[in-house]
Amino acid sequence: MSNPLANIMKQAQKMQEKMAEIQKALASKTCEASAGGGMVTATVNGSLKLVSIKIDPSVVDPDDVEMLGDLIVAAVNEAYKRAQQMVSEEMASVTSGLGINLPGL
Repeated sequence: MSNPLANIMKQAQKMQEKMAEIQKALASKTCEASAGGGMVTATVNGSLKLVSIKIDPSVVDPDDVEMLGDLIVAAVNEAYKRAQQMVSEEMASVTSGLGINLPGL
């Protein structure tokens, strides 16, 4: 007869290993978002790190720096949102077979 606790521990270890693999893979994936019709583009990776911001030179106006700041914030926030969604979907694939819902993942 098998030990239910040992089975749970084995399942947890497999899930932990799979999550580590997914986190490593996510670090190389990116999500991109633009604001201002593509004038500002932000890229965030699956580790939820901002990896680049591209700014079209035509949007750089010394008399309206506030607008540029707003475009950067909008692009970065949307890129983070997309990356978080990507991470959630990948992590859900690990826990879905176990009937476990981990908040925030």
